[in-house]
Amino acid sequence: MELFVFLGLLALGYLAGNAVEQKHYASIKERERRTVSVPVYNMGAKQPLPEAEGAQLFVGSVVISSDYFKAFLASLSKLVGGQIFAYESLLDRGRREALLRMKEDAIRWGAKKVINVRLETATIGSRSGDSGILSIEIVAYGTGLR
Repeated sequence: MELFVFLGLLALGYLAGNAVEQKHYASIKERERRTVSVPVYNMGAKQPLPEAEGAQLFVGSVVISSDYFKAFLASLSKLVGGQIFAYESLLDRGRREALLRMKEDAIRWGAKKVINVRLETATIGSRSGDSGILSIEIVAYGTGLR
């Protein structure tokens, strides 16, 4: 009986996780297309700042959780070591979503560009050695210029 519950959770995690991930990627691609006109880049400490009428700090954050199937695959990868492919799309979606939220907020303010963008990542929930579902928070922040 426990085996059927386990296999059911794996199948549900795979199907629902894939559907949610595909829908999220479609949303990200559409929003990236709409915001491509506002560049996001980093500047060196010795470079002069570009001329601007105003500047403001913008922050975008997101918390994304893995599904049961990816958590299972990641736990298998931990047994043999190496790269954990199951979490790569999780990080990719999180980073892109946090950057988009920051950028969309800057665009609403009237920013023409966002400079000196940084990303911070934190793990929520599962710690190493736990078999729980991993959740990550990603924060993107940068200075919008108009």
